[in-house]
Amino acid sequence: MSLEDAEDLVLHIILSKLGPENTARVACVSKRLHVSASEESLWSIFCSLDLNISTPLHPHGDSAPSFKTAYQSWRESFRVYPWSLVKRVKRCWDNLKQWLSSNFPEAEATLIKGVTEDDLEELETALNVELLLPTRLLYRFVDGQELYSTSSSGIVDGGSLGLIGGYSAYWHKVNVYLLPLKEVVRETIDIIADDHNTTIFNNIVVVAVSSSALSSKMMFFLDCTNGQLYTENTSSHQMLPCVPESLVCINGDHQQDAMLLWLEENGRRLQTGAIKIGEQNNVKSISLFPEIPPLCYVSVTNGVKVSKNNILFVMNVKKTYPPEYLYACSIRMSLMPTFNRRHHSSWQIYSRHWVVRADDAVVGDVDGESVLIKNPLLKAEEEEFVYRGISKFPTTNLSLDGSFTFVPGSLKDPKGNQFEVNVAEFPVKLPDYIF
Repeated sequence: MSLEDAEDLVLHIILSKLGPENTARVACVSKRLHVSASEESLWSIFCSLDLNISTPLHPHGDSAPSFKTAYQSWRESFRVYPWSLVKRVKRCWDNLKQWLSSNFPEAEATLIKGVTEDDLEELETALNVELLLPTRLLYRFVDGQELYSTSSSGIVDGGSLGLIGGYSAYWHKVNVYLLPLKEVVRETIDIIADDHNTTIFNNIVVVAVSSSALSSKMMFFLDCTNGQLYTENTSSHQMLPCVPESLVCINGDHQQDAMLLWLEENGRRLQTGAIKIGEQNNVKSISLFPEIPPLCYVSVTNGVKVSKNNILFVMNVKKTYPPEYLYACSIRMSLMPTFNRRHHSSWQIYSRHWVVRADDAVVGDVDGESVLIKNPLLKAEEEEFVYRGISKFPTTNLSLDGSFTFVPGSLKDPKGNQFEVNVAEFPVKLPDYIF
């Protein structure tokens, strides 16, 4: 039996398995196959599988007369790119937008409609660079984030709505957002013109920044030659890769530059709950302090739950020799809901103790009664206390452990003997991904 002799339902199933390209070829064989290969239900499947759209839409969101027309317009609009890469980049943005829509619509509202090929060519001409295909596609779908605030000093600030997120600890406040093309050009020209920065290389563009009145600007540089994304440790003017070098591939149909890998990893951490929305002083933002294993360690002592975040790498703001590295950590503490009621209903932190090791040798020992400004009181079923700190080390390969001393009841009205809640050893090192 030939393909033309197959029943309509069977033919529909066969064509759906063949995929859009082979279906288009089959349509040229006969009138019957042309009719079957043009069915809307068939092309709605292709649009759903390849483009994740449930209504016929052109690439920039306007309605198309049919699913087949919509699919053809997508292929035509991105004809110069490997189709597998187009689908991957769209999936990356779809995942991020879906999470933002459900969890942080304020940040989703800052995303700007994608640019045209002409816009990309203007940037390349202005900066004398050639963007790699994954980054070009990322901007074809979304032109970064709308910058809505300008300080008195003229610095454009993305506020707390950065897609990449950030952290706050002591005087450091960081929130990283993606630059639109016009700001990519401006920031890149400014940084290249800075004669004091000797580590900035050719063929770079600034794709993401964080600026705040309380912290120096943190910048992310995409190398258009090797596809890696870098940030700078200003202590040493050392450029640090933001994604594992082994993952970057800039040739062939399976290209993935660091910009794409960086955004995909950011999306994975958001979707899995590894990083979440945080709120401080009634301001919401994406917090880069991870909250689930393996990026977070959890232990329970005497009913006190301690969640220890892997330490985040923080840029230093002063040049030093030898180079120094700042790290921020976040430790969350709370009383377990199932805590034995025969025990006291509250515990108050009295002191903390940190031990820093390098190659099994103790290089730092910090002991003190004060914990930030006050001694937090933990109560059952109340909000957890978050301890954040920043430490400076001359190396990128250390470990940290310590303990918090608690008093049952409160410091003013102790109900028993003090006890320690240990914080097990965890690494202090440059992370595989720097955000």
